[in-house]
Amino acid sequence: MYFWQFLDVIYTIQSVILKENIVKSFFSLLIAVFFFHLTIFAQEENPDSVVVSTKELQEQIEQLKLHNESVNEILLDMKSYLDIARKLKFTGYMQTQYQGSNGIGSAQYPIGNFAGGTFPTNVGSRFQVRRGRLKVQFENDLTFSQYVLQFDVTQNGLGIKDAYINIKDPWVKSWNMRMGVFDRPFGFEVAYSSNFRETPERSRMSQTLFPGERELGAMIEFAPEIGDWTNYNLKLGVFNGVLPTANENDNSKDIIGRAGFIIPFDEINFAFDGGVSVYQGSVRSNSKFIYTFNESQKLFLVDSTTANAGKNYERQYFGVDGQMIYDIPLLGGISIRGEYDFGSQPGTDGSNVFYNSTAPLYQRKFYGYYVSLLQNIGTKHQLLLRYDVLDPNSELEGSDIGAPGKNGKIGDLKYSTIGLGYLFHLDDNVKFTFYYEMVKNETVNSGVAASSTLAPYKTDVNDNVFTFRIQYRFPF
Repeated sequence: MYFWQFLDVIYTIQSVILKENIVKSFFSLLIAVFFFHLTIFAQEENPDSVVVSTKELQEQIEQLKLHNESVNEILLDMKSYLDIARKLKFTGYMQTQYQGSNGIGSAQYPIGNFAGGTFPTNVGSRFQVRRGRLKVQFENDLTFSQYVLQFDVTQNGLGIKDAYINIKDPWVKSWNMRMGVFDRPFGFEVAYSSNFRETPERSRMSQTLFPGERELGAMIEFAPEIGDWTNYNLKLGVFNGVLPTANENDNSKDIIGRAGFIIPFDEINFAFDGGVSVYQGSVRSNSKFIYTFNESQKLFLVDSTTANAGKNYERQYFGVDGQMIYDIPLLGGISIRGEYDFGSQPGTDGSNVFYNSTAPLYQRKFYGYYVSLLQNIGTKHQLLLRYDVLDPNSELEGSDIGAPGKNGKIGDLKYSTIGLGYLFHLDDNVKFTFYYEMVKNETVNSGVAASSTLAPYKTDVNDNVFTFRIQYRFPF
């Protein structure tokens, strides 16, 4: 009787071992052996109690099996949560800074409007939380889909930066489809993250043509991960053509595209990449007053036909960008980066930024560019030099702005900026930036009246800006 009961116990333990993982089975075995020895002891002390002790042992084993089953259920739940956690990724960074200018903000002319936002009136220095980003990203490996949501928190409040769904091609792994709010696929600088960018802000050209960098729309991207085309990429998107988080205000859409390439020369530690970009779109005028520049007469002609309100006017950009990277032995990497854009851009009398206004519309041809030189010294230090130019009206000279009958405005002023910077990487998370930008504006006609809004621009405005920034990022 005792021998057959012992075999039954061993069979039960074996079943547990086969069904459960090794660790739980080991403890199950220990418990079973413990109760088995108790049974032997009970038999020696009181042979009449053998049957009762064996039943108790069976009950204990059954309870143990039930306990293991409940543990299994818990572990399965935990595994599902761990699978989700593995696909969920949080990243972010914060940029706090101090800025000082050689001028004082006033109602007559803005200071720092392309250096992190206009200085308030009577203010020449300030502290800011320039960016406070938190990015949530979920990737489903089975369906090759991706969900991205990024917030920006500053002293001005909470805003949305990214909100899109990305679906990857699971077959040839070459195509992506994206829809939502994301970077416009034009040039290099627009999509280059502020987390990695060496200058505190993008160039005046990029901020003027692409305020906020993002836009609402959909895009298809060709970016092969394997094969002979891995060094080439193509992006083509359709967008509202308004502003990053603004609702559509007309029935037309803007098309933006970029074709890019990279040519590596690994044997000499050199690489070159670049691309060409196109923007084809329009804006809806909310005013009947349309100012069109006449190149032969060098002046704006105004059309005030009532039917002009509600019409769409062309916005068209062309761009080329390039970047060369070379790793200098014993010193560090050096990169030269540049971009040139030109085209037509509707604006107002005071600004050539993305038109979304009820003010009269000014049609202008523009050009702009930037060139930057970055030298790494070891792994912690970087020296930076950048020069950028934006001429919002390439057909009008500064001396004609403010001249009688020309209708030249503040929005026609050309700007050039020289930036000098030093960056120190304390570790993988903390970066210090010291950057000084010297801004020079085109000077207007000397005959401008003192009461005119153009009067401050008869000379170069004091609007240089120094920025000291601390950035902390947390990838995990």
